[in-house]
Amino acid sequence: MILYILLSLAAVIALVGALFVSQPSFGRLPRGERLERVRRSPNYRDGAFRNLHLTPQLTSDRSRTATMLGFLFRDQQALRPAGPVPAVKTDLRALPADRDLLVWFGHSSYLLQVNGKRVLVDPVFCTAAPLSFMNRPFTGTDIYTPDDMPDIDYLLITHDHWDHLDYRTVTRLKDRVRKVVCPLGVGEHFERWGFAPERLIELDWQEEAAPDELLRIHCLPARHFSGRGLKPNQTLWASFLLEFPAMKIYLSGDSGYDTHFAEIGAGFPGIDLAILENGQYNADWRYIHTMPDQLPQAAEDLGAKRIMTVHHSKYALARHPWDEPLETERRMARTDSLNMLIPEIGQTIELETTER
Repeated sequence: MILYILLSLAAVIALVGALFVSQPSFGRLPRGERLERVRRSPNYRDGAFRNLHLTPQLTSDRSRTATMLGFLFRDQQALRPAGPVPAVKTDLRALPADRDLLVWFGHSSYLLQVNGKRVLVDPVFCTAAPLSFMNRPFTGTDIYTPDDMPDIDYLLITHDHWDHLDYRTVTRLKDRVRKVVCPLGVGEHFERWGFAPERLIELDWQEEAAPDELLRIHCLPARHFSGRGLKPNQTLWASFLLEFPAMKIYLSGDSGYDTHFAEIGAGFPGIDLAILENGQYNADWRYIHTMPDQLPQAAEDLGAKRIMTVHHSKYALARHPWDEPLETERRMARTDSLNMLIPEIGQTIELETTER
């Protein structure tokens, strides 16, 4: 009798779990022609996408269970700010179309406007997790909504983790986005959410696209992982180089430090601005996120004229104090003599001030 009850309970839990992950917000694994393309990728081996080099997700000497329990029951002190995070509410629809601009919305969401083209990167304005009460934004950082966004030429997604690809945000933006740019496999999510295939620019590492005469998009390696549901690494993660007529902008996405930074710097000399991950790091997963002491080297490898950091100031996804990334970028300017852009959330930054 007890065995029957336990088996029934396990079946109910499995059914509830299956129903939960079948929600539209979880997207869909690649299938059909897209799956065949995935399988042909040189970066897809033994049933999953792989990094350039061996990349353990967890590096602690403790077991995976002990590591996760330590994360869940970590000391909460200083993980979240005591008061509202400073932020500016900018009228994005009124931005002058003839100016080259950047507006950061906290974490890894930002708007680029260059040569009259608007590129919205990893927008998360609704929920950064499968359940709305998880990954709550810091007070003062949730002042932007999808409705605040202007019409977008290119919606660029670096990978499909929930804190970079928000189902509610992208579906509310669907009618105001001309094209979606994403790594290989991620397009399956967008097709499930009603985006027509011809609106998708889906790239593998080292592939490029020139969607118009004013922009060439290069899809490049990153060191991370992917997945929205139960099966990881079925879609690719990436960094991107946006090449405009008079400006090169590098977007690192989420990435641990590796040789790809130097290779990209050598392959694309004269990067005007590099936007690098800085935050949500931990020694226990040091290969999939850049650690603070590695950021200056990544910047040097890229040879970028200016550096801006993201992946901070909105969510507490790791154990470091919430404002430690802010001190890291100030130290990079002070100690490493790097030319840093350090905006407040919502502040308009004019990119033509990026001097050679």
